[in-house]
Amino acid sequence: MKSLVVTGYKAQELGIFNQQHPGINYIKKTIHKRLLPLIDEGLEWIIISGQLGVEQWAGEVVLSLKEEYPQLKLAMLLPFEHQEQHWREEAKESYERLLHQADFCEPITKRPYENPGQLKQKNDFLIQKTDGLLVLYDEEKEGSPLYYLRAAKAWEKPVLLISPDEVEEVVREEQEERDLF
Repeated sequence: MKSLVVTGYKAQELGIFNQQHPGINYIKKTIHKRLLPLIDEGLEWIIISGQLGVEQWAGEVVLSLKEEYPQLKLAMLLPFEHQEQHWREEAKESYERLLHQADFCEPITKRPYENPGQLKQKNDFLIQKTDGLLVLYDEEKEGSPLYYLRAAKAWEKPVLLISPDEVEEVVREEQEERDLF
């Protein structure tokens, strides 16, 4: 696998409304843990669309991994121009940092938001053009990642699922480590 789309729930779907939420750290550590063996197996590109939540946190993880794995690249393929237009200032700043540090950045449709079809087009395009999907998803709690999962099924692409249990395992490991010291 050379290229991988990474996605998951939007921040608000997880009940996360600011960048200081402790859950973000656990999600990022879980993504980091899942990416390492893939990088060792030859993963070169992580692709995100830049949406708030898991995608942006994955982008931050990739940027931190680039220090140890300089061959790793981050691409941001945005669904449309100015997707951040109506976001809060804190979210815009985080997004802009990712845009400036990504190895490649381009909107899929070179115009502002017009209709939900642009989001479906983004999902299909990203899945079609990559080797697989890594997604944080709970099969008991539908949400925005479901659209990527449907695209992956339609294009018969491999799906690597990060479950809530996997994130909880990282939380337990961190707590046990803290208890030792």
